[in-house]
Amino acid sequence: MAETSTHTRAKRTAKLSAGRLYQNRWMLAAGVIAVLAMHVAGYRSVPFTAMVIGALALFALVAPRTPAARRLADEAARTERSPLDRLSGEKLAAAVADPLIIFDRDGMVVHANEAAQSAFGAIPPDLPLLLKFRAPEMQSLIEAVLGGEGNGHATDYVERVPFERVYRVTGSAVGRGTGLFVLAFRDQSEARRIDRMRADFIANASHELRTPLASIAGFVETLRGPARNDPNARDQFLQIMQNQTGRMARLIDDLLSLSRLEMKPYLKPGARVDLRQTVEAVIASLAPLAAETGVVVERDFAEGPFEVHGDRDELFQVVQNLLENACKYGQSGGRVIVSMRRTVGEGEPEVEVSVRDFGPGIPAEHIPRVTERFYRVDVETSRAHKGTGLGLSIVKHILSRHNGRLSIKSELGQGSAFTVHLPLR
Repeated sequence: MAETSTHTRAKRTAKLSAGRLYQNRWMLAAGVIAVLAMHVAGYRSVPFTAMVIGALALFALVAPRTPAARRLADEAARTERSPLDRLSGEKLAAAVADPLIIFDRDGMVVHANEAAQSAFGAIPPDLPLLLKFRAPEMQSLIEAVLGGEGNGHATDYVERVPFERVYRVTGSAVGRGTGLFVLAFRDQSEARRIDRMRADFIANASHELRTPLASIAGFVETLRGPARNDPNARDQFLQIMQNQTGRMARLIDDLLSLSRLEMKPYLKPGARVDLRQTVEAVIASLAPLAAETGVVVERDFAEGPFEVHGDRDELFQVVQNLLENACKYGQSGGRVIVSMRRTVGEGEPEVEVSVRDFGPGIPAEHIPRVTERFYRVDVETSRAHKGTGLGLSIVKHILSRHNGRLSIKSELGQGSAFTVHLPLR
């Protein structure tokens, strides 16, 4: 790097010298001719002649430049500069996607890039940085950077307006002896949100598994004690224990399904799936459940084939989860309508598969959250129907893998409609 810089400077100096000589070429030529004429006329001192010619050349090199020559030299210098030399601090800051604030040794803002202006509002030049960021952790960071206490200071900062965002802020000097410093803000909000979701997921999964385990442990203790010789109590408790182990098995199966879907979020183009055949297979498989809950499943299919690219087993699970929920939670309505049609959504042709029940419906405030893991509108009703709280979350993940989406419409006392939208490709 140093050798390249030295070579560039030498090349620039040589070109500048040649330019000076070229600029004063006529004066230099006239002087050389005059000296040679004197030499021919009788003044034959060779050292004197060489000395005069050298003096003329030196004068040509240091002579003041005319405005035109100065302009040409400036243009040549600009051309010779490297790309990094031509970059300004503002251009570099603008190229950074994260908020970036440059300030001087007095703590006054020199420049804030567009990302910083967008994140923290107007940050004009010469604004005292300590007045802009009043949080104690930011005050300490700025003072430490200005105090020259090492390099690369960092802290976490929470900006709560207009909505909460968490930043990892680093502060350091810009080069050596520039008198400038920089604050770089890295948005950690999404990472923190994912950490909270992971913690909530583990807590919810632990709670869902702990509840049936505690129930089983209690019944085992009772069977080994007071109910040891009571056949009626033993049969009753064993049935409850079987139900609880079934609940844990369903929860573990759903957790494993969700984990597999998250491990492969993108679906490779696969075989074509006949949705009509898939939905018919789901209806046939859930006929015993529909009979048990007293629900009649009605079909409303448009004419023609309904084929999409995808994974048949996953699409089967989507329709199965929706129809199973409709039979369980909408059984008071006595019927469920499964419809299928082609439509144009967001400018692209798609297939809509809708499962409509006539049960109690879902309150509007719950609809945006029903696809969250372990979210239940009514916990007791969900557990009574052997729900795990993961069915709709699995549906959402499968549809994301198929570039599809789920829409939900519900009205209290009128029932709910869950519609799957899949692109026709």
